[in-house]
Amino acid sequence: MLYYSTTNRQNTATLEQAVIKGLAADGGLYVPQRLPRLPKAFLRNMSAMTLPELGHAIASFALQGDVPTDVLHEIVFESMDFDIPLVKTAGGNYLLELFHGPTMAFKDVGTRFMSRLLRYYSTRHPEWTTLNVLVPTSGDTGSAVANSFLDMPGVKVYVLYPRGAVGLIQKAQFASLGRNVTAIEVNGSFDDCKILVERAFLDDELNAAMRLTSATSINYARLIPQMIYYFWAYVQLANSGVDTSNLVFAVPCSNLGNLTSGLMAQRMGLPVKRFISVENQNNIFYNYVKTGKFTPKPTQYSIAPALDAGCPNNFGRVMELLGSHENICRHIHAYSYNDDQIIETIQQTYREEGYLLDPHTAVAYRAMKEDVQPGETCVTLATAHPAKLKPLMERIIEYPIAMPRQLSEFLKSERHVLPMKNGFTSFKRLLLSNN
Repeated sequence: MLYYSTTNRQNTATLEQAVIKGLAADGGLYVPQRLPRLPKAFLRNMSAMTLPELGHAIASFALQGDVPTDVLHEIVFESMDFDIPLVKTAGGNYLLELFHGPTMAFKDVGTRFMSRLLRYYSTRHPEWTTLNVLVPTSGDTGSAVANSFLDMPGVKVYVLYPRGAVGLIQKAQFASLGRNVTAIEVNGSFDDCKILVERAFLDDELNAAMRLTSATSINYARLIPQMIYYFWAYVQLANSGVDTSNLVFAVPCSNLGNLTSGLMAQRMGLPVKRFISVENQNNIFYNYVKTGKFTPKPTQYSIAPALDAGCPNNFGRVMELLGSHENICRHIHAYSYNDDQIIETIQQTYREEGYLLDPHTAVAYRAMKEDVQPGETCVTLATAHPAKLKPLMERIIEYPIAMPRQLSEFLKSERHVLPMKNGFTSFKRLLLSNN
């Protein structure tokens, strides 16, 4: 199956080329020429499957034989070796906890899948020397990517993050690793970090000297595994006897990768009535839904740093999947909340329902409660463990919270950081000097 660029449909690539390149040469994102629809019999029989079994079956349908069955089986079973439980709060609301992986954020699923897929491709190309993974982060992406590729032979990871805008624990998850992971502190915003990486992919001299790829949601390999947990939520609801005929998902959004994966699952046949997209004050997609105008703007820092994005990368993919502003409004209800509203939601939910929401999940949970209609079943995607922002959370609820072992281990190690001026010349020089 071929994948085309959202900028120009004539620019196509194989799955291998799309995954290795990450970004198309014309700056667009790769989209499959078609997404096969799952047989209705498969949807009826999903309830008998484990998470890895379900993941392998759906990935096999989606990738249409582009990855050998035995290889894909190994990739999926290695990527999904932790639980993704559906929990019900004391208030009767459902959350899909996506944060039980190594770095305790939903991005573990996608980055682990992608790292193992790239490992497979590298075995087919013995002429490759080093694959350089570039990743801008506001916190969770960098830690998930760094840990997924840690000590992988023939791979170097460069994590770019904005100075003063990433929490201590999140920074420790990638800056304490060393080995094949380099943490670069940029004197700029998250948007500046994204621009540096995007310019690197389009720089002829860099690409002639180094093999570059991305592990953010601009890379299509991130979206396939994220699609799977939407099906998993459906399976858990059905197995519990919950009515799934009017299923709604509330999704915290920044670069729209998670929402794109949900739309892909819907396209493949998952019976979803609609999605609720929720942003913090960086509400570019919210404004688009309300006005029909997509207007990126500089990032505003918030207490939900993983949502701090001023130009959502996957907007082009959303447009490809739904086709028009009118159709987007039919399938997606959009909301946006500021820091004060996030804090209010965390405090109220903890007090009334006994569940501690992290700030990213809190925006979606609040929107779910405002948007859900009688007869609907809504699942909120819980995207990060609250302890990842422990000092902030303790100030909000005025109560100490436990630190999971896998997070506390990162804090024991020394951080290794390369400070860098905000400029492409500096970044290019750094990459070439480490080549």
